[in-house]
Amino acid sequence: MKYLKHLPIIIALVLATTLLSCRSSKDNASPRSLPNIVLINVDDLGWKDLGFMGSQYYETPNLDKLAKEGMIFYNAYAAAANCAPSRACLLSGLNTPRHGVYTVSPSDRGNSKTRKLIPIKNTDHLNDTIYTLPQMLKSAGYVTGSFGKWHVGNNPKEQGIDINIGGSAKGNPGKGGYFSPYKIDHITHGPDGEYLTDRITKEAITFVEKYRDTTFFLYLPFYTVHTPIMGKEELIKKFKDKKGSNGQNRPDYAAMVASMDENVGKLLSSLKANGLEKNTMVIFTSDNGGIRAISEQNPLRAGKGSYYEGGIRVPLLIKWPERIKPNSSSTVRVSNMDFYPTLQNIAKPKKSAKLLDGMDLTPIFNGKPLFDRELYFHFPIYLQEYQGIQDGSRDPLFRTRPGSVIISGDWKLHEYFEDSALELYNLTSDPSEENNVAEQNPDKTQELHKKLTGWRTATHALVPSQSNPEYNATFEQRMIQEKNQR
Repeated sequence: MKYLKHLPIIIALVLATTLLSCRSSKDNASPRSLPNIVLINVDDLGWKDLGFMGSQYYETPNLDKLAKEGMIFYNAYAAAANCAPSRACLLSGLNTPRHGVYTVSPSDRGNSKTRKLIPIKNTDHLNDTIYTLPQMLKSAGYVTGSFGKWHVGNNPKEQGIDINIGGSAKGNPGKGGYFSPYKIDHITHGPDGEYLTDRITKEAITFVEKYRDTTFFLYLPFYTVHTPIMGKEELIKKFKDKKGSNGQNRPDYAAMVASMDENVGKLLSSLKANGLEKNTMVIFTSDNGGIRAISEQNPLRAGKGSYYEGGIRVPLLIKWPERIKPNSSSTVRVSNMDFYPTLQNIAKPKKSAKLLDGMDLTPIFNGKPLFDRELYFHFPIYLQEYQGIQDGSRDPLFRTRPGSVIISGDWKLHEYFEDSALELYNLTSDPSEENNVAEQNPDKTQELHKKLTGWRTATHALVPSQSNPEYNATFEQRMIQEKNQR
């Protein structure tokens, strides 16, 4: 009788406990927790310097496997054609006119007698007022680590990085610097002969193991494959016995690519061993095009430092289990400035960046087309030739002369400030940018030029207009003739 008397109370208590238990379980286990993020940014790796991008000479089995597990972007661009400005754009989400980092200083490189204009003064590093990608991710609760080349400030820890190994203002490992004892900052020497790419990866794996129970952002900007070209002897020997093809035939460079791939494989294995693979987004890219005299990117024209396709097109693949379909691809034109808004949308930080120039890529991950957008490039500076006529640039004296570029749909327009020249190319029918069709398409040329000048006005882009008193046209032509005869 007593049991029956209290039965309604007992039932109510059981139901309440069950409901609270279910609610607690639902609240504590969000459907999808924030992913760990690994961003691998290789230095000077060309668009076609990988197996999954079509190289028959370089060997990249780990990256080829990763490509099958994620999405390849065949029309990916760096926001600038050389190291510092590209990294500044990636880490700020802003295009070059907004932060002023246009090159690796100074902006007046090359022989002064061959420069018609006084270029816009370069800014070396990102200003402290700029809210960086790592700072945004820290606001979302991420632990941040950078392992390798920073190049947009003296100390990454002042720009949102918690753990820094090897990063500072330095842009390359120095003469002979790929083997210990090292010549970069914020790293201890390893055993004599230790390879820098191996060491950087080892430090990154230590970071993964230490912070596997947190949510982390691992930025891995390898110094490789930047000059000096230095590979491991056993790998160089291997590639000496392999026949090159299509402008790719340097065994020492192939050895560097192979070591990079091997170390990417080690990092991916560590993620898997620590049970992190399924909840980690992996982004792999390069900071700009490759140096054409070292490795050609045919059919793309030119290379690092040039705003023809070979200088700004880069490899890009992204893996995100259960969010990106394996073995998928996209031909949408995207930029490394798109990483910031994409990751910000995913992370939902407490403090977001107020202004970003990139686009959120998550619709592409879900199989939806990204709406039409233009890509803009601005380089009001001079960058001297690397190997003259071999560079494939507009002339053999400079990889870059002051100008701007717009890509809109299939069309690409170059504008050069020295002579007000306009070059128009259809990238679908002429990816090599061999046939300037500006005169044959005056309406399209005018349309794109109007958009380009409008964009410069909107972004307050500085355009050089002051004549250089040291310029000598006769001297310039003689220099061009000498380069062309070599």
